[in-house]
Amino acid sequence: MPIRLAMRSTFKVITAGLLVVIGCGLLSFRRHADPISETIREKLVLQSDSFLTSIQRLRHAVSADNTLLLQKRFREARLAYKRLEWAVEYFDPLTTRQVNGPPVPETELSGQVIQPNGLQVIEELLFPRFKPASVKVLISLLDVLVVNAEEYRNHFKHASLQDWQILDAAKLEVFRVEALGLNNFDNPLARQCFAESAAALSSVQEVATRYTQGDDNRLPRLFGGAVQYLSHPTAFNRFDRAAFITVYANPLTMELTRLHKQLNLPDIHYNRLLNQDAPTLFDQNAFNRNAYINAPEDSATTQKIALGKKLFFDTRLSGTMTRSCASCHQPDKAFSDGLIKNLDITGKKKIFRNTPTLINAALQPAQFYDLRAASLEDQVNDVVANPDEMHGDMKLSTQKLWQDKTYRDLFADAFPVKNRAAIDTAEIMNALASYIRSLTLLNSRFDAYMRGDQKSLTQTEVNGFNLFMGKAKCSTCHYLPLFNSTLPPRYVQMEAEVIGVPKSKNAKVIDPDPGLFTIQPQDFNRHAFKVTTVRNAAKTAPYMHNGIYKTLEEVVDFYDQGGGAGMGLRVPNQTLASDHLHLSPKEKKEIVAFIRALDSSSINAVSH
Repeated sequence: MPIRLAMRSTFKVITAGLLVVIGCGLLSFRRHADPISETIREKLVLQSDSFLTSIQRLRHAVSADNTLLLQKRFREARLAYKRLEWAVEYFDPLTTRQVNGPPVPETELSGQVIQPNGLQVIEELLFPRFKPASVKVLISLLDVLVVNAEEYRNHFKHASLQDWQILDAAKLEVFRVEALGLNNFDNPLARQCFAESAAALSSVQEVATRYTQGDDNRLPRLFGGAVQYLSHPTAFNRFDRAAFITVYANPLTMELTRLHKQLNLPDIHYNRLLNQDAPTLFDQNAFNRNAYINAPEDSATTQKIALGKKLFFDTRLSGTMTRSCASCHQPDKAFSDGLIKNLDITGKKKIFRNTPTLINAALQPAQFYDLRAASLEDQVNDVVANPDEMHGDMKLSTQKLWQDKTYRDLFADAFPVKNRAAIDTAEIMNALASYIRSLTLLNSRFDAYMRGDQKSLTQTEVNGFNLFMGKAKCSTCHYLPLFNSTLPPRYVQMEAEVIGVPKSKNAKVIDPDPGLFTIQPQDFNRHAFKVTTVRNAAKTAPYMHNGIYKTLEEVVDFYDQGGGAGMGLRVPNQTLASDHLHLSPKEKKEIVAFIRALDSSSINAVSH
């Protein structure tokens, strides 16, 4: 449950869906604009001007050398940005990455390193107190922000905004508030998440309610209730996130979905993880298991899943004919193996890392602890060829399988090819990947609660959820509702964190595994690992990449102490805050209870 504060290693994956969004925003120009969308566009130009003015006021305050004034102006600038966020995140994400991206370097798949800029970097210069020695850096950053704000203004002066895009962007902003706006995710030092989320929703309300018809007051009423709840919150640690989501946010996004359908807008869809027609983040079909495929023909089908399931349990894929995928990813252990580290294929030594679950693996854009595989197909190929894991040869496997009539028939059904005379290695990879995609299970008791079954969670578990989302800060890396590190609501970025896992439970040195540094050799990536999902964690002990913690209680204690650095280990690039969380024994039990409520049901139904 890493905390996103000072430093973070971020691994970015760009999908076709994002490119479509960028194209919608950047490559269209005003022609015969609809009156409502034109009014909204004009409003966005004005809001861009307001954001620009707020940055200029902050820059002017630098000369006063007054920390309180600078912090006040900074908070004003963030609120001005939040009023724009719904639109700029959707229509101009590249500029927005500079304006409100993470305060640490980001690594692209290509290896390119993007240096940090923007509001979150400036925040670290102003809080808890501004240091005059940083004035040149601050002015430089503000000058860049001025350019960014001007880019926003120029963009909206010329862009054409379609009604379906506007409502899509509006609903995504509500989702963004649910997942990232209740935990100080992007303002950990200024700490005004509720005020910022209220500003964001107020701006979306002004946009979305323009589309309501007649005396229909459902949408204004729902927005008004959500904004009022955020505008009069209790203390951060006592804010009832479960109530906000179930009472306000879910009905709001359901009403936005209904409005979209009622207006009979163009049904334009593109491939992304969070389906455009999802009424809530917790809807049974909210997430698309085929989002990260390389091509449309790679989508999972019933025939591919059946073939992949048979291959998953077949030892003929291994070089020794003794190991299958299921040898390490066992269905009765939530597709993990219950071991600290499994043995290699010879049985003489342990493999490098702990075996992760495959449940919901399709809902992340990169695989392995070091994120080295960009698709499930790549992951399959890597494991089969790995000399320690399966030591197989995919080409030889195709020849073995071709000799089996059952497999010939299954491949013919799954991949219809005229005059087939062989099996292609890509077909094996895609079939196995399709079976893994079928292991998408978002059907825990927590999901039932968020879908309206208030009896599915105990009060202890609800308390644990609120702690997870608030005081314990788990949700700043394990994002609602998938609880992995695929960043909502666009889901095109996945993160790795340096949390300082020790070599053994009581060791005073960090585990030597370099993690992401192996494939992206920058110092800030040393000992960085993918943030894995918390779903089904109760069934996948032991924990961490090296399997050193036997229980969830031990994991919670690790984070409560501030990770490795908080425990006294030398971890100079730790991205997890080293401050202690000061969780009480009761609070720790509640968090563990909530995590147990994330177990998927019907695992056996998809595995046997």
